Amino acid sequence: MSGSICRRVLVVEDEMMIAMMVEDMLTDLGHEVVGVAPNLKQALALAASAQIDVAVLDINLGGGERSFPVAQLLRDRGVPFLFATGYGTLGLEAPFQDTVTLKKPFQISDLGKAVEAVTATR
Repeated sequence: MSGSICRRVLVVEDEMMIAMMVEDMLTDLGHEVVGVAPNLKQALALAASAQIDVAVLDINLGGGERSFPVAQLLRDRGVPFLFATGYGTLGLEAPFQDTVTLKKPFQISDLGKAVEAVTATR
């Protein structure tokens, strides 16, 4: 992870295989995954209480749940985040249309660049 800072990362992803892949990528990039939340309830709890530097949020969490309430909570806390979704920017709601978004599938280098981009001012 040449020259980058280790970040504490929250991963919100309902697909366990994808969550594990993202967790592995973040670890390989030198970051620490402090939590993986597969649903809105767990994501909100972690987003409200965990010490995190950045979050990677899937938008659709299954069962009709979406991660936008988590994004708003993180925004209110001043914690940067990015979306990782199969829909790209087409799935973003109006208040979040300017948010860095990775379109699935993505490469480790794309994830690394996105994390650096959203945390650059911190």
